[in-house]
Amino acid sequence: MERCRKLLVSGLESLQFNLSENQIDQLLAFILLIEKWNKAYNLTAIRNREEMVNLHLLDSLAVLPYIEGGRVIDIGTGAGLPGIPLAIARPETVFTLLDSNAKKTRFVQQAAIELKLKNVDVQLGRVENFHPKTTFTTAITRAFATLPEIVKLSSHLLEKNGILLAMKGQKADAEVAQLAAKSDLIPLLIPGIKVERYVVKLKMQDMSEEMVWEK
Repeated sequence: MERCRKLLVSGLESLQFNLSENQIDQLLAFILLIEKWNKAYNLTAIRNREEMVNLHLLDSLAVLPYIEGGRVIDIGTGAGLPGIPLAIARPETVFTLLDSNAKKTRFVQQAAIELKLKNVDVQLGRVENFHPKTTFTTAITRAFATLPEIVKLSSHLLEKNGILLAMKGQKADAEVAQLAAKSDLIPLLIPGIKVERYVVKLKMQDMSEEMVWEK
């Protein structure tokens, strides 16, 4: 794991994130848990630890500067991405990790326990059927659905001044063009990843009046 640690520390420096040794240990322990559970639960197609550092940890953490407020929901969290790395990096923020796959939420719950993350709440269910008592300041999605679908399915989870962050790859601008709501397309420069990465930011106030987009 020493090579993974060097990759992670170098990546964090490139992103200008200052995490403690304990947080770095937690992040590395998380990819070991993914590796362990992957054999039975098929959590991710990525098997190489060093690739996990770049494609799971650093890719997830790249959206950290754009999170607003103290209540965040990760929609379609899968193996806990980006929710678990973000929760490790920002312990003062409460993260709800939602997914409809029971095996994956079982893993995420166990990971939160083993990593001693007291700021993580794992929920099993479909986003359109999830109606929490309190709405969120930020909603995050990563490889979940198209932008119009994300807006339609998740807008009820955001508070009045909340934001939606959709992590996207290539052709993100084509999806943005389908939205009637105003949005910001922000490029993400992630160490060790050559392919294009973006985060699309939408404010609830820009999409609350009319949930309609251009065909």
